[in-house]
Amino acid sequence: QVLLVESGGGLVQAGGSLRLSCAAPGRTFSLYATGWFRQAPGKEREFVSAIGGTGASTYYADSVKGRFTISRDNTKSTVYQQMTSLKPEDTAVYYCAAGMRATYAAGDYVYWGQGTQVTVSS
Repeated sequence: QVLLVESGGGLVQAGGSLRLSCAAPGRTFSLYATGWFRQAPGKEREFVSAIGGTGASTYYADSVKGRFTISRDNTKSTVYQQMTSLKPEDTAVYYCAAGMRATYAAGDYVYWGQGTQVTVSS
């Protein structure tokens, strides 16, 4: 079992920035690919970004490409998602997930965090 703890969500105005963190205390996090997903009210959970265990490979949804950056610090067992130029449509609960491969599919991830709310006001 891998415990994932997200933090960094909050309320921000459109055009602003936030940095989300996903920590896996006490784990060799480099063993796991990590993804960020989000779910807005009334919508299905959608892929946002993913990063391989070493950080060499990153993947983004088209809707966030150029605005969001995923990175990791395996010495701190933490993955980050820097979000800039935020839009009201980015409002959602953001979840981090860990698995063996960095993919777009939520079903490929085994461990999930509890989620952190991001609200972007217009």
